[in-house]
Amino acid sequence: MIRANRRELLAGSALAALGASASTAAVAGRAGAPAATAPDLFVGTGGHGHTFPGATLPFGMVQLSPDTNNFGWDACSGYHQSDRSIMGFSHTHLSGTGIGDMLDVLVVPTRGPLKLVPGTTQAPDAGYRQRYSDEHAEPGYYRVRLESGVLAELTATERTGLHRYTFLKGAGHVLIDFAHCKQESEHELIRIEDASLALDADGMLTGSRQVFRWAEGRRIHFAMQLSRRPDRVEFYGDDDRPAAAGARSVRGHRLKVALFFDDAGAAPLLIRTGLSGVDVAGARAALAEAPDWQFDRYATAARRRWAGELDAVKVSGGTPAQRRIMASALYHTFIGPTLFSDRDGRYMGLDQQVHRLPAGDSAYSAYSLWDTYRALHPLMTLVRPDMARRFVHDLIRQTQQSPYGPPTWPLQSFETGCMNGWHAVVVLAEAHAKGIAADYAAAWPNMKRRAFDPTYKDNLATLGRDHYMKLGYIPADKIRESVSRTQEYAYDDHAMALLAEAIGERDDAARLRQRSRNWRNVIDPSIGFARPRFADGTWWTPYDPVQLGHMPEPRWRDYTEANGWQATFLNQHDVYGMIAHMGGDAAYERKIDSLFEAPSTLPANAPPDIAGLVGQYAHGNEPDQHAPYLYAYVGAPWKTQAMVRRLCTEMYKDDPDGVIGNDDCGQMSAWFILSALGFYPVDPTTGVYVFGSPLFDTAELRVGAGRTLRVRATGNAPDRPYVQSVRWNGRPWTKNWIAHHDLIQGGELEFVMGARPSRFGTAKEDRPPSNAG
Repeated sequence: MIRANRRELLAGSALAALGASASTAAVAGRAGAPAATAPDLFVGTGGHGHTFPGATLPFGMVQLSPDTNNFGWDACSGYHQSDRSIMGFSHTHLSGTGIGDMLDVLVVPTRGPLKLVPGTTQAPDAGYRQRYSDEHAEPGYYRVRLESGVLAELTATERTGLHRYTFLKGAGHVLIDFAHCKQESEHELIRIEDASLALDADGMLTGSRQVFRWAEGRRIHFAMQLSRRPDRVEFYGDDDRPAAAGARSVRGHRLKVALFFDDAGAAPLLIRTGLSGVDVAGARAALAEAPDWQFDRYATAARRRWAGELDAVKVSGGTPAQRRIMASALYHTFIGPTLFSDRDGRYMGLDQQVHRLPAGDSAYSAYSLWDTYRALHPLMTLVRPDMARRFVHDLIRQTQQSPYGPPTWPLQSFETGCMNGWHAVVVLAEAHAKGIAADYAAAWPNMKRRAFDPTYKDNLATLGRDHYMKLGYIPADKIRESVSRTQEYAYDDHAMALLAEAIGERDDAARLRQRSRNWRNVIDPSIGFARPRFADGTWWTPYDPVQLGHMPEPRWRDYTEANGWQATFLNQHDVYGMIAHMGGDAAYERKIDSLFEAPSTLPANAPPDIAGLVGQYAHGNEPDQHAPYLYAYVGAPWKTQAMVRRLCTEMYKDDPDGVIGNDDCGQMSAWFILSALGFYPVDPTTGVYVFGSPLFDTAELRVGAGRTLRVRATGNAPDRPYVQSVRWNGRPWTKNWIAHHDLIQGGELEFVMGARPSRFGTAKEDRPPSNAG
């Protein structure tokens, strides 16, 4: 199917799912009114976006999607548009990450001789891989025709994946490969332990396994039912050894089971698979979400659920491609964090103990907090405050239960320790600033240990805290990524100070406030750059901001997925302190200019994450994504407006290679959504948004409690990116920012746009606030 046909299908099915909803009324009613647009689920599945096109529900536990590959950087989600062959369909996937995991319970429907190995993308015929055609995806539903002739259709409930396979006439079989993610190389070691498969007397297939990959030791359990019994069943154990004749179970590491049907084409074969992170009983209970075999009913329910979610933001104006980009971005921000509790409220905590939630609450997983605290969580507080509240309650529980304190990158009951800092505290501080009620004090004991106890357990994310506490910075000759760690720990200190103040811990708050200024200790004002510093207090010389650090060894870098240019602008919470440190408004404005004007060269050892360069600004990664908005703090907001408009139009496309870097669990998408609406949270903990340049003529946002926020850009056009004036609910608004508290009341925010810069928002009293203290 060519992409034009795919888009027609997406648009048609999305509008059909909307039925008589308000969005359809908008399409058929007021000319130019904001309307729902169908997302393209293949945006981000090429390039390095690392997204997947399969079926899931918003924030659901099941992500039932095709696996085209399971090894290498561009296989992090299990799918890449360029692979052109499918191994099968597994039930869990990560969206937009830079490390791979999951891919649980692979189902391979096919015909012909049984093959037990998948083969490779270069040699698919060597295994059970199949080429494919007529691929189609829409929210909640996926369809593809495999070269064996099998038509595969997928949909999902929150905890159950549903398959419908239509075979050609004659025999066929379904292979369940419980070990297809097992790969070993110099760079990646994946180990499976304590795996089991069993076929019960009632025909239900159940299984459990422990996987040591990114989340080292996570457990997954499943229960699978088929709409008809197979004519023959064969189990295979380690090294693909067949089990004894008549065996109904197998244990080991590399487990598989083949289900044979003599007349597979007699009727469509349907499969239901429930998942649990606790036990098989929880997986069995998940099947109650889909108690019958009405596949179309569940697919329709999934479409309707998504239609309601995607109705949260509607836009008009821009180009058709930009409206699809917006819808696709919104879809990707609603995939996760992902559900990780059973129907009865049980879940596996970060302490590796089973807990039970209060009625009506949920536990979640796949928090890419180093990325998502910046824009995804702020977006949730605006358009999904109910989910933001759930995430806050969950992160408080995880902070209480984790041996490492506030989470960094928790994945299915394990702290991966990926990236730096403990940025769950930023999400909590932001939520408190925005009025989300929660028991923040319950998390404080573990926060305080992380903040002040140098003996508290460390992982990769928290290395060097002892140096940080003694010296006020992390020495580059002691700990890698020292410059970024110092800055990020200082930001987390700032967030914890706000939380300590909120719960009455004033002495601790004062200590943290003071320590949150430690970013100064790795910003050398004599050269105006973030610079590695050694334990004796000396700086790295000769300094080169393009380099990743002072050591030639690639793994020893002084910055996290950045170089000296990008790390220089990492400070979010004390922008005015940074401006003063760098010599004042004019000097800092010139410094921002130089970031965007520098030659776009990178050293040979630069990671692929540093992508989407404009000068040395790297939009494809997170450390400096707020940098375009820093002009607002020095009275040059028109430069923010021009750059944000450029990034919205150049860094996002309506095709598989449509995300300039990894989507990072929705962060890249969330940046686009907020920036295209006309505002962005430079420091989420302030509870304010800095104005940029709205991309669309009009937008409507549901902001909770039945309220609607309308954003209008009068006189908008591709060559008119500059804000001339702003009105809020009909009244002149001179500030170059607006508070979250105002926006969630609903109303109309109107920008008047022009072709030339204006003086709007340049006065000192109209610049964005800071709560650095």
